[in-house]
Amino acid sequence: MNSKYIKIMEEIKIQIADGSVIAGSKLPSVRQLSEYFSCSKNTVMKAYAELEKEHLIYSVPKSGYYVVNEFQKATEINEVIDFLSAGPDKNAMPYVEFQHCINQAIDQYKEELFTYSDHQGLYSLRVQLVKYLQNLQVFTEPERLVVVSGSQQALNLLVSMPFPNGKNNILIEQPTYFGFIESIKLHQATTFGIELSMEGIDLERLEYIFRNNDIKFFYIVPRFNNPLGHSYTNSEKKKIVELAEKYDVYIVEDDILGDLDPNPKSDPLFSSDPSGRVIYIKSFSKIFLPGLRIGTVVLPALMLNNFLRYKFTSDFNSPALSQGALEIYLKNGMFNSHLKKIKEVYRIKMQILQEACELFLPPNTDFSKPTSGFYLSISLPENMTAKQVVHMLNEQHIYVDDASRMFLPEYRKENLLRLSISQVNENQIKLGIERLARCISLIDSRKNHNTPNKHLLLF
Repeated sequence: MNSKYIKIMEEIKIQIADGSVIAGSKLPSVRQLSEYFSCSKNTVMKAYAELEKEHLIYSVPKSGYYVVNEFQKATEINEVIDFLSAGPDKNAMPYVEFQHCINQAIDQYKEELFTYSDHQGLYSLRVQLVKYLQNLQVFTEPERLVVVSGSQQALNLLVSMPFPNGKNNILIEQPTYFGFIESIKLHQATTFGIELSMEGIDLERLEYIFRNNDIKFFYIVPRFNNPLGHSYTNSEKKKIVELAEKYDVYIVEDDILGDLDPNPKSDPLFSSDPSGRVIYIKSFSKIFLPGLRIGTVVLPALMLNNFLRYKFTSDFNSPALSQGALEIYLKNGMFNSHLKKIKEVYRIKMQILQEACELFLPPNTDFSKPTSGFYLSISLPENMTAKQVVHMLNEQHIYVDDASRMFLPEYRKENLLRLSISQVNENQIKLGIERLARCISLIDSRKNHNTPNKHLLLF
């Protein structure tokens, strides 16, 4: 069987995909290609005929063959396919309902919302937050809560402030949320990593690090890790808290996507030790309106005053109007109704994404299988980088994230893609994954064929 024509087709497809040849470009003549590939003219003509059938090229009588650039046509029809953005689904946001809450808050609180308010946050909001957190198996009291301007503020303050254990170093999962990595870089905090996969972490390794490395706190995302989508079991979480207690290490639990957990028996680490070993952070940015800049942190009593002192130097107090409106939204039951709706939205999107990955991705790739959340990661073959795929897809207005920024330098993986389902349209998921899979195959084909580095059009 003559497979030379397939090789010719794949080389041309690669150059179309990576932009080496653009729409309207004239391709080499049949004679030129037959000499270049040391094959018959009939073989080249067969390759060109097959490419015409796929609507990638077209022929002009007595002139030659030209590039259609079918990739560009597809994106003009379907516009942007966004697996990059990690904010909440804009189509599922309760703008009108929340507008009523803002108006009601202004009527109810008037000047209280537009003067300096309690550094710790509106007490009436903290009461509602305590009730809301009970649904997440976090049982505490309003006096231990601080309202913060999003979880990033809480994380940044915790990196910079001293802890009661008198220790200095930080431990993080690898990979993890890049915003936290930025904080530790800016504060030049000595940081250790522990490798995380969809099977979890090595608990013996964790104990060794706790015992030997002067760890101030362990930053952990227990449910739907960014970028992997990994979640811990209850027994793993309990063991981690036990080790932290044994070695006098604090845990900073970032439960940003905990509301989306379909498992009603899944508990936060906080529930294993509510006395103060675990600092619990909850943001509304991913499940609600990120522009509110509202989150909360549950602190041990002995850290409260120091945290408030650091927060005071950061912003005095978090936005009071947002706090008043959120209190009303929580109190009148609107939030629970909204949450029920978006849990289903993200669950369905994640299911479609995984089915598409199963169907289209090449066998030399691997992908994570979270039960919900925003994130799924794809491990590419070792011979290609995420940057190559990101660049090729950008040309087609399909956006994915290179996860290399989510690692410390010594743990960095260059072949991990992160996909977020939060803002991609449900009906574009399969098309996006099909095109992503094609890009992976084209790059892999180019590397495995060992064809000369110069492009066809250059000879």
